[in-house]
Amino acid sequence: MPRPPKQSELIENIYDAGLHPELWGDVVVMLNAFVGSQACGLISKDPVSKSGATHYYCGVDPHYIQLYAETYAQYDPLARLPRYGEVRNIPDLVDYDEYRRGRFYQEWLRPQGCIDVANVVLEQSKSPCPMLMTVIPGRQMLDAEQRARMQSLVPHASRALLINKAIERKQQRATALADVVDRLNAGVILLDAACHIVHSNPAAETILAADDVLRSVAGRLVARSTAASSALRDIFRDAGGVALAAASGRKIPLMSHDGSHYVAHVIALPSLLREGAAERTSAVGALFIWKAELDGRSCAGVIDRTFELTPAELRVLQSIVEIGGVPETAIALGIAETTVKTHLHRVFAKTGVSRQADLVKLAAGFSNPLVH
Repeated sequence: MPRPPKQSELIENIYDAGLHPELWGDVVVMLNAFVGSQACGLISKDPVSKSGATHYYCGVDPHYIQLYAETYAQYDPLARLPRYGEVRNIPDLVDYDEYRRGRFYQEWLRPQGCIDVANVVLEQSKSPCPMLMTVIPGRQMLDAEQRARMQSLVPHASRALLINKAIERKQQRATALADVVDRLNAGVILLDAACHIVHSNPAAETILAADDVLRSVAGRLVARSTAASSALRDIFRDAGGVALAAASGRKIPLMSHDGSHYVAHVIALPSLLREGAAERTSAVGALFIWKAELDGRSCAGVIDRTFELTPAELRVLQSIVEIGGVPETAIALGIAETTVKTHLHRVFAKTGVSRQADLVKLAAGFSNPLVH
């Protein structure tokens, strides 16, 4: 058994595990040595179903861990959990003589050469499966000194687990946000103060791979237009420049070699991402890039729901926007021009516009560069 660590050393390691959960395995070994027990573990326990999951442990053969999960968790007398922060062993919760006649002791604990188990709940919340520190003293009952040592560690282990959960929630939100950004049809590029690319989503990678409107030169974002490149360097010199450009709605016009127009919109990053940049990101802002074209498919559903158009009216509107006037729409849809005009007049009435050009403007206003 390793030497018992000093309490201050152990507490320091507990908080390290709060920031880096992979360290809990080593902490459990230290907990075991500090308490002076045969085995120690961190488990989550459902007091209703009595099922348990062992997350970190030492001093127990893995075979018995598996047996506990598959069979003996339901016979564990400590499934009746104590209140938060109270170290309790078996005689605190059940009749000890009766317990020794039960399956948990006879078939699980006794074959390991042990007679007692102690638990302490480490979570104050109403979690359906709270985390416990579990200690198996060995061939003796839990004594007063071991109980006191366990008790002294409760607030520290509890806070460390809260830190774990807080970090995990933030990571989950960050992962979800990154997933959303990666699914956008518009390009998103995070840039640092020297216009180096910190991150780009798949849509932006496609734009950069074309090596036309925008390109990456030694990791630095460069526009096809010299004026656009100069504007990028000016805006992204620091977070303040990005914030001013974003607040004013600054957009950088871009053009490809074939004359297609693109728009790059400046986005300020939340302060949460900028602060502590050495650990999180060096990005000072982002560009949101899309091709300046009317996508009738992306706006059709919104227009339909907004103005309560019938399917026939929606088809006429889309054709007017994408193809042209009444004759062209009649040919494209295979219907009479009089029918097109009837539907078109109804569309005018529902949308409040009176000209075909205004319908195109209306659709452009509803066009969404985020939609695939």
